Amino acid sequence: MADSQLFCVAEERSGHCAVVDGNFLYVWGGYVSIEDNEVYLPNDEIWTYDIDSGLWRMHLMEGELPTSMSGSCGACINGKLYVFGGYDDKGYSNRLYFVNLRTRDGTYVWKKITNFEGQPPTPRDKLSCWVYKDRLIYFGGYGCRRHNELQDCFDVHDASWEEQIFWGWHNDVHVFDTKTLTWFQPEIKGGVPPQPRAAHTCAVLGNKGYIFGGRVLQTRMNDLHYLNLDTWTWSGRISINGESPKHRSWHTLTPIADDKLFLFGGLSADNIPLSDGWIHNTITNCWKQLIHLPNTRPRLWHTACLGKENEIMVFGGSKDDLLSLDTGHCNDLLIFQTQPYSLLRSCLDCIGKNAIILKSQISLLPPKLLQQVLKKITFWTAANHREEQRAQKDETENKYQWISSN
Repeated sequence: MADSQLFCVAEERSGHCAVVDGNFLYVWGGYVSIEDNEVYLPNDEIWTYDIDSGLWRMHLMEGELPTSMSGSCGACINGKLYVFGGYDDKGYSNRLYFVNLRTRDGTYVWKKITNFEGQPPTPRDKLSCWVYKDRLIYFGGYGCRRHNELQDCFDVHDASWEEQIFWGWHNDVHVFDTKTLTWFQPEIKGGVPPQPRAAHTCAVLGNKGYIFGGRVLQTRMNDLHYLNLDTWTWSGRISINGESPKHRSWHTLTPIADDKLFLFGGLSADNIPLSDGWIHNTITNCWKQLIHLPNTRPRLWHTACLGKENEIMVFGGSKDDLLSLDTGHCNDLLIFQTQPYSLLRSCLDCIGKNAIILKSQISLLPPKLLQQVLKKITFWTAANHREEQRAQKDETENKYQWISSN
């Protein structure tokens, strides 16, 4: 098999879904721009990334396929990927699907959940959710409502008075219980809720569902709130000690410890793609900017998942302002280390990077350890190959830009 096939990567995309389950990162959906047209990625394809070997593989999917969409909300519970909402050529969705990722025969079958009780949220995209006690808890998003559905939880942006349809931002909370297949809206018992928004981000620590930033109208925010997922009370805006990250939307927030959250990227209030990373300590209520991250690889509308050793795996997204220059979709995987790796992981990495020097000794390793080493050799071979490909691509783009400007 040629290197180009063995070391293939999922296509460029933004507004997709990604989750980690076991040793794999799963990626589905999203869109890419081709000649100024928004093209949605195939709905019958799911890509898997083997965290140990670094290899990507595409799998065809069957069953009741969701529409090809962007801005859907994906989450994993007990090995099942749930996808809710999103936007396609026909408008906004409020349908819920799931697929079992722990398939024995390698077949991924979508199922549309129709036998539910209760009332699902109104159609929307760019929402976020918390996973807690086998429940999917959704917050916010941008979408549409009919006149008889207008409530205080909705900030109107535009309207079609003839059809009595309104578009805008939400700050309502909806819960889907995956055990009872029931939708319900919890009664919020107290606290000041965040204002309506979309393109924000959510993360769970303990029984608290955190939310940061997002956009409403022309305003992007940098406020941090949490919802107690047991008592259904809002914290109100959390007072921060010291410096705070810039206002932004289309960013990610990932839990990395019992009391820490990792914020990355997004689009700033002045429409600048961001590459900064911050860690929030929920005990001290302090943000700390990470100064070692590369500032040349901004991302927005990407995904960020936690790996096996607390590394953050950022996939896809755009390096450009999607609102004005929708051409910079990415397919490289950025891996951010948030804590020292285990001694075993460090040793495996060292062997993988120096496989040629250690070639005569590797075969002497015990079988179980040998399998881990061979995967890590593949990992670093793939990483080096992709880095060379990226460097060649960047060089070609720079030459083209120089020729165009002269």
